[in-house]
Order: sequence, then structure tokens, then C-alpha cells
Amino acid sequence: MYENKKILILGAARSGIAVAKLLALKNDLTLSDMKPLNESDEQELKELGVKIVITNNQIDLINKEYDVIIKNPAIMATSEIVQKINELGIKLVNEIEVAYHFLPRDVKIIGITGSNGKTTVTTMIYELLKALGLPVVLGGNIGMPLSQIVGDIKEGDILVLELSDHQLNDIIDFKTDISVVTNISPAHLDYHGSYEKYKKAKSKIFNLHESSNIAILNKSNLDSLEISQNIRSSKIYFNDEENFYNEDGIYINKEKVLDLDDILVKGKHNYENILATLLVVKNFKWDKDIIKAYFEKFGGVAHRLELVREVNGVSYYNDSKSTNTAATITALKTFKQPIHLILGGVERNQDFHDLDPYMANVKYIYGVGSTAQRVCEYAEEMKKEYYLAKTLEKAMAKILENVEKGDVVLLSPASSSQDFYVKFEDRGDEFKNIVAKIK
Repeated sequence: MYENKKILILGAARSGIAVAKLLALKNDLTLSDMKPLNESDEQELKELGVKIVITNNQIDLINKEYDVIIKNPAIMATSEIVQKINELGIKLVNEIEVAYHFLPRDVKIIGITGSNGKTTVTTMIYELLKALGLPVVLGGNIGMPLSQIVGDIKEGDILVLELSDHQLNDIIDFKTDISVVTNISPAHLDYHGSYEKYKKAKSKIFNLHESSNIAILNKSNLDSLEISQNIRSSKIYFNDEENFYNEDGIYINKEKVLDLDDILVKGKHNYENILATLLVVKNFKWDKDIIKAYFEKFGGVAHRLELVREVNGVSYYNDSKSTNTAATITALKTFKQPIHLILGGVERNQDFHDLDPYMANVKYIYGVGSTAQRVCEYAEEMKKEYYLAKTLEKAMAKILENVEKGDVVLLSPASSSQDFYVKFEDRGDEFKNIVAKIK
């Protein structure tokens, strides 16, 4: 399928470089990016015969000579580039679609998507299956690109993949054995053009599913139910009468698996994530002692309600992965203490008023990023004290003047980070570095 083709790869991020190396020797391959590659990657690719084109006008590269175009997931579905590719009728895919065709037979694929919680669920599934002694591999939107690790995957392995809406949007043949949807809420509307198109992209997690395939769904999330309404998968629900949590514990098939006291991470969202995880794990191996031991130690994933440090009675939480209001709502619902909220980032016309019902414990708001001014206007409307910081460094300096013992400092921006940072991890790392220096 991917031999003796003329192929253009748009985007030389990790996934673009990985798929170029995978396909290079058997195809006429061009890799394009707007920024120069690092020297070692460029040298290796040139030795493999890859042509490298650095240009700000990638649209001019696109012509009917190409059999396949592989695009970076960050290139918007609404872009002129995608429109031109579609008009010319060129096959358009992404890295994960290509790598899928190189997998050995008899690999079980678990795909996880959702507006919030997918990284946590992906991590827990992977780590718990590993703790249970099973041959499991992690990739996708978390860990390494599938193209980079596909050569190391063996028959009988279990492949756990976090799948973003950007990745799902451009799949054709890719198929999972088990698909998990944590929840669906409005996000990335600038990328897709509408909420309906975003939901359609998410629904591709069930691509080519038959009744032998499993869909694990959040019964309490109406949009998850909507996108799965007509799928052929065997549906299993959490947050229903069979699989649920209460003040007593976590229940699977009405049987208590964990006491809440056994779980290190707290909060409704974490209990839902654990339910989804256990419903996946139950299909492979079940050992309640190992499960209990794992959740007694699991403290969450980096940049997702990550407790960075407690200093002078103040708790500092890094929730940089909260790039939409739904994620920040989850964070705000977690705390009963007074909150110093760092809010803002890329301007995507996000409606901060989505947060209104959850602002009772917010004591002070600090506006950062491109939306800093609008954040402060929002704070004024909510009759909350605020500070126009613009940068994270200035926000933290002001916070240190304002905090009192018992307060929570929460970086949960409800916005993407690409105004000042390459990725949300960079924003979270800067926050953690500042917190580490507090005396």
C-alpha cells in the first residue's frame, strides 16, 4: 500500500520525521516544514533519500503528481492546504493511519479519546496492564509516534493509543479492538469549523467497528451517547447502574473493586477515569490485589491537576493540559479551598462564562496569554479580584504577594498555549520551575 509511491509529508514534527523514516527506502518521498530540521534528523533523512523542502508556502508544493499526502495533525481541517488536497482528489492521511498498515497481525489495539481525561485513562490502562504482567506498548498522542515504534511491536502485544480529534480526523483503515470515549464537550472549534465536525472526528474512534469490537462509553455524557448512537460495537457503559462510584467505592458489575480510601487521586473526574480504565483491563486480566496496589500509588499524570508542591501552607497545582473550559471546570470542582486561578492563553473565542457556576471558591484571577485582557474583563463581570499579568512569571510574582495559608494556586488556563509556548507541557514546566524556587 505504501510502496513505490510519490509521497509528500507536510510537517516535520516527531510524527512527520518518524513516518518519513518508515517509508523512505521504498518511496519517492518529500518532507516539508516551515522551519529547518535539526542537523541530525536532516542528515539521517537525506541519507535515506528523503527530499527536504523548507517553505512558508507549502500549498504551492501540492499537485496531482503525488499519490499520497501525509499531513501533520496540527494542520487545520479548515485550511486552504486541506481544501486544495481534497479538490485535487489526492489521498490524505496522517502518520497513525500509515503506521497502522505496518502492524503485525494479532495485535490488540485499545484507542482512547475524549475532550478531557484521555491522557490519564491512557496512562492508567498502560501502566495497569504492565503491572498485571501483560505485553503492552504505549503510543499515539502520548509517548512516541506509532511510526517510530511499529518495528518493535510483536504479535500478541497490546497497543494502547491516545487518539486526539486531530489524529482521528484523517484515518481511513485504522481500527481499534476496544475504543474508549471519556467524554465529549466543545473544543478545537477553530480547527474543525464547528462542534458538529469536532464530534464527527471523535466518532471515528469507532471506525470500521463490528459487534466483536468494544466501545466503552460515559453514560452520563450526552454527546458521547450521541456520537455512538449508530455504531455496531458492543457497548459497555460507566456511570450506569452496573459500573459506578459512590461515597463508598468503585464498582464494576455491581461488585466493589476499590474503596475510595484506596485511591490516591481524588475527585469525580478521576473516579470516572478509573471506571473507564477498569472496564478495559477486565477484558485482559483481573487481579484485585494488583489493581488496589496500583491505585494506592498512582498520583496522576504530569500537567493534569498535578500537585507540584506545598509551600508555607499553600498548594500549587499544574493543570496546564486544561486547554478548554470543560477541563478547567473539572479542576475548579475539585477544590473547596480558596483558589488563585491563572487563566488565559490562545484567543479562540472561548467563553469563560462557561466557568460561572464553578467560581464560588475562586478568590483571585490572573489573566495571562493573548486573552489576558478578556480574562480580566470576565473577572470584573464576576466581581472577582484580578490582575492583568500577561505572562506566567508576572502572574506568579503577584500571587506570592496575595496568597495565604490554606489557599490553592491553580494553573488551569482553559486555553491553548501556542501564543507563548510551543506546547502545553512547556507552559506547565515553566510554572513548575517557578514553584520550585519558592522559599
